[in-house]
Amino acid sequence: MSTFRPHVFGVDDAPFEKGQSRPVPIIGVMMESADLVESVAVGEFPVDGDLATEFLFEWVTGLRSYASLQGIVLGGITIAGLGVVDIEELARRAERPILVVTRRRPTNAQLVDALRAAGFEERIAIVERSPRASRISDGLYVAHAGADVASAARMVRATVGKAQLPEPLRIAHLMGRAIVIGESRGRV
Repeated sequence: MSTFRPHVFGVDDAPFEKGQSRPVPIIGVMMESADLVESVAVGEFPVDGDLATEFLFEWVTGLRSYASLQGIVLGGITIAGLGVVDIEELARRAERPILVVTRRRPTNAQLVDALRAAGFEERIAIVERSPRASRISDGLYVAHAGADVASAARMVRATVGKAQLPEPLRIAHLMGRAIVIGESRGRV
């Protein structure tokens, strides 16, 4: 019996300052399972930018590695601050499962409050229709679109290595921090 070794693309934004004028680096790392980095990509998205779903769709599907991707892993439903990603739409358009992985069960109340305070009320509908996260192990939750919970959990588990989070996401986080700050550090 062969071991399941999915090709997963982890996406994370680099650190940024609220309200900065320059775009935020967005890092993508494609890995086979949890131990083989196959490609790295860097894009950029404006702080609190609109059309986050469209950006991710165009960026990811434009990559040479897109054809071999079996799933896309995000660390939340936002990028670059309040750029809200519609994971159902992204999964449908990209024709790949979208997995949002977190260490704690996400609650959307703070995000909704932040969107209201920033004047982005139209983005609240995306948050409200986002799939709810399922607990797949202690300290690991996944919201998913384009896959059932069993398939999503299997893909996440196959990409977890050193930390509790999928390695493609963890490495994207480390790289983003190194690009902006000069080195990576801290809990990932």
